[in-house]
Amino acid sequence: MTELDYGDKTDFENADRGFVGKLTPGTVRDDAGRVVWDIDAFAFLEGERPDSVHPSLWRQSRLCAKQGLYEVTEGVYQVRGLDLSNMTLIEGERGVVVIDPLISAETAAAALSLYREHRGERPVTGLLYTHSHIDHFGGALGVIDPDEDDVPILAPEGFMEHSVVENVYAGPAMLRRGMYYSGANLGAGTSGVVSMGLGPTVSTGTPGLVPPTVDITRTGQEEVVDGVRFVFQMTPGTEAPSEMNFLLPEHRALCMAEKATHNMHNILTLRGAVVRDARIWSRYLNEAIQLFAARADVLFASHHWPTWGRENIVRLLSEQRDLYAYMHDQTLRLLNQGLTGAEIAEDLRLPEGLETVWNTRGYYGSLSHNVKAIYQRYLGWYDGNPSSLWEHTQTESAKRYVDTIGGIDAVMAKAREYADDGDLRFAAQLLRHAVFAQPSNTDAKELLASVYQRLGEGAENATWRNCYLTGASELRDGVVHTDLASSAMATMLTVTQLFDTVSIRVDGPKAAGTSLVIDWTFTDLGESYRTQLSNGAFVHWPTEGESAGDADLTFTLTKAQLLQLLANGSADGLEHSGDPGVLGKLLSVLDEPDPNFAIITP
Repeated sequence: MTELDYGDKTDFENADRGFVGKLTPGTVRDDAGRVVWDIDAFAFLEGERPDSVHPSLWRQSRLCAKQGLYEVTEGVYQVRGLDLSNMTLIEGERGVVVIDPLISAETAAAALSLYREHRGERPVTGLLYTHSHIDHFGGALGVIDPDEDDVPILAPEGFMEHSVVENVYAGPAMLRRGMYYSGANLGAGTSGVVSMGLGPTVSTGTPGLVPPTVDITRTGQEEVVDGVRFVFQMTPGTEAPSEMNFLLPEHRALCMAEKATHNMHNILTLRGAVVRDARIWSRYLNEAIQLFAARADVLFASHHWPTWGRENIVRLLSEQRDLYAYMHDQTLRLLNQGLTGAEIAEDLRLPEGLETVWNTRGYYGSLSHNVKAIYQRYLGWYDGNPSSLWEHTQTESAKRYVDTIGGIDAVMAKAREYADDGDLRFAAQLLRHAVFAQPSNTDAKELLASVYQRLGEGAENATWRNCYLTGASELRDGVVHTDLASSAMATMLTVTQLFDTVSIRVDGPKAAGTSLVIDWTFTDLGESYRTQLSNGAFVHWPTEGESAGDADLTFTLTKAQLLQLLANGSADGLEHSGDPGVLGKLLSVLDEPDPNFAIITP
């Protein structure tokens, strides 16, 4: 690896600049007294680095663990270190405009309280979401009460749709996989989580969603909120499907949301998401330079610390621009020469001008998995080799590999040889087959756990570290069971989106022989819908006015009653006509998601 300049303290100076005060102690609790955030748990980062943490990741983690209220420039403040993301507060004529209210209502409320402690009891006069990821809107209910606070809420076009697609439709699977990449059950410490690279870790409070009232639809659009003028740049399809940057002209401050932070970001997160477009990401960064660089003295983002000075702003944006362009273009060059995603990821290196600067290091994303994501975006899962078309499952393949090699003992012996020789990667591949072939073999599981632990301790990428160490933990101690988190998000879904959540729970084979039609009239919305189950598919569409009369069952209800029906499976007290048993038929073919499905074992 090219040498990194550990003597460069610029990032530490910038991370400390403008410090006003901190939350003491650095813990946040919910109404029941449960700790949902504890930045003090990362105090160990002030000590000497142990061998169990990569030195570059240790440096980044120390920066991410800085906590408190910071002045970015006059009238612009950030609370950092109270969640994975930052909350920015812009002082207006009457109060304060909140940007990106963290993940949880509890941490957002604590951040706002910290600001008010030092800047006075200013009311929240506006709310802005830069993009459709939950760490940038989930804490909205901690800073405003939608029943009492009549404030403008700004968001990029498509925000509500993409917030639901990203956080609800595949939510259970993302949550389970997210337990690995966040290291949620490891605990903070030198043998566990040191950070997520993008921030310390994620809060575990109450997420919610308050819908926007003002859509930002075009680059150059200007809005004034409480006397504060915003000039927007639309950046859809980059770090989030719905995202935007903005300039505060009077403050000469540029917010880059999550497109230019102090690390390499993900083209596809390890928890899962829609694959992002590295090509357009790079182009929007270049556009930001052209639009805003000459008009800004400071750049801040929804993670990490600000950058001051026009020359430094242009350098950061240019290096980030070139980073995503290089990954995209070189992946395309090599896939057009016939290389697979795995082959490109193995061979591609960043040029020295990108590899040796701190802001392009792979603490959260990585060059390896980003290249594979770009390959996936263009060519999909199939590598072109016909043998890949119809492979056995992990378990069935494992049994055959183990048999071919000569049994479990032979596989473990070879794995030990590779591990002793330092080839932990192939040792892990061999032992994965051993565990999937004989999941009850405790020796194989412990050997694989030890290999994963060594891989995690050597990882510069925080999410890779967390995945490896979580794998080791679950091999040794089993899955730490969790319940799917309930949140206020469900109440913000449209009726169409609520019916979508039913569609993806239908057990197709079980439902294949069942046909039914239910009509729904929502008195509070003035909307009507028809839902139909046929051939194992639950489809739905809006209708005009009254039921056509040929439905098996018709409900007249409110959206709140639909939420209650979906939550408890009971239609007691609801106005209806037709056969009420039809609802039972529908509910009987619905699956429940499993928040604790196996990952590291069959």
